Amino acid sequence: MSARITCAALSGVLALLATAAAAAPPRTAFVTLGTMGGPVPDGHRSQPANAIVRDGKTYLVDTGDGTVEQMARAGLPLPTVRAIFLSHLHVDHIGGLAAILGLRNQTDARDVLAIYGPPGTRELVAGLIAGLQPSAKAGYGIPGKSWTPPENTVSVIELRDGETIGVDDMKVGVAQNTHYDFAPGSVEDRNYKSFALRFDLPDRSIAYTGDTGPSTAVERLASGADLLVSEMIDMGTTMDRVARTSPNMPASVKATMVQHLTTHHLTPEEVGALAARAKVKAVTVTHMAGGTPDAARTRAYVATIGKSFTGPVAIANDLDRF
Repeated sequence: MSARITCAALSGVLALLATAAAAAPPRTAFVTLGTMGGPVPDGHRSQPANAIVRDGKTYLVDTGDGTVEQMARAGLPLPTVRAIFLSHLHVDHIGGLAAILGLRNQTDARDVLAIYGPPGTRELVAGLIAGLQPSAKAGYGIPGKSWTPPENTVSVIELRDGETIGVDDMKVGVAQNTHYDFAPGSVEDRNYKSFALRFDLPDRSIAYTGDTGPSTAVERLASGADLLVSEMIDMGTTMDRVARTSPNMPASVKATMVQHLTTHHLTPEEVGALAARAKVKAVTVTHMAGGTPDAARTRAYVATIGKSFTGPVAIANDLDRF
């Protein structure tokens, strides 16, 4: 029998391999660890946090309060975290970072954890590291057995609008969104930014809006992505929660909050428009500031988004995988 393979046979083998590869599930999962938009806590959902999971490695995308506990529930050990990406520095998105750094230190993690974020991330991490010094120096209370100096276990990279960086086998794109209203070029704009992020991996592309209002920059960043993970606000239910939890809020404070919520976040209609213009393949909605929606509200959100976007839409729960 001839050992030679004909061109036709080789083409057939390659076609079968291509079909199998196309049918294989992606190696990369996006896990919504916490889906409750802050700052009001919720008894059913954790604060904003997500994980990109690939080949046994975990990349955190925002680290709201409770991130470490949610990772445990998702079966993601803390030592698997390779890097952290922060979209912006509001406390509901970074409240769990101290626990991540402190518990790594307490368990003698010595590898350097990279933290990527907007301007101000160095100042944030420096403050957390300073706060860890007493426990690190005391260690477990055994003389001469301090923990590794926590400043030796972390590095900070502050991102810039419009750049693309490489992290392991990912390309990470950055776009300044509209969560803040600071005038372009102002001191505030230079010092405080909110970013949307795009993660291009070998098997799929994932765009993450962070917290944002309508933004052409976010549309461009998300263009053609396999998955758009978008924040969303329901103004009615959100303000109902605010009224219940802060019934004596001064009128001036309430007016500022309403301005922020209506201009710096996306309504269901705006999520649909963003997804349609960006021509993404699927949408996952998170950051439910109004609390856990019931079945009727969930159907209404999906229907409203579907008026503009015809692809699959999911309203995420904590620990969902996409």
